[in-house]
Amino acid sequence: MFKSLRYQYLSILWAIFVVILCEMPPLGTDNVGITFFEGFDKLAHTGFFFVLTVFLFYGKIRQQASYSYRPITILKILGITLFLGAGIEILQLEIFTYRSAEWWDLFADMTGVGMGIFSYIFLHRVRFNEKLL
Repeated sequence: MFKSLRYQYLSILWAIFVVILCEMPPLGTDNVGITFFEGFDKLAHTGFFFVLTVFLFYGKIRQQASYSYRPITILKILGITLFLGAGIEILQLEIFTYRSAEWWDLFADMTGVGMGIFSYIFLHRVRFNEKLL
């Protein structure tokens, strides 16, 4: 198991980065003069988890030296990302109370995961069973 983790170093680093950013206190944008549109938080969650999904697939491709995948791989990625997204929201609810825990954030997380899975399946369907050099 630990041998396969070495291929997932990008996804592990990205997951740590996402957790840190999601648990940081919100910036005082009024003092800085930066304004974000309503829903920017949801867009950020979607983007974070899209990139995480891409990194998870990339690690799996490198591990097996092939673009092929099994449906269990998709289920594992769904489970890992759901666990991480729900964990972030639980931390925001229980520990980091200056952040708001929302179901819509988890929905945005899973939307990013769905986009990543769809992209992988769509973009790599031609390369299915192709071996990497």
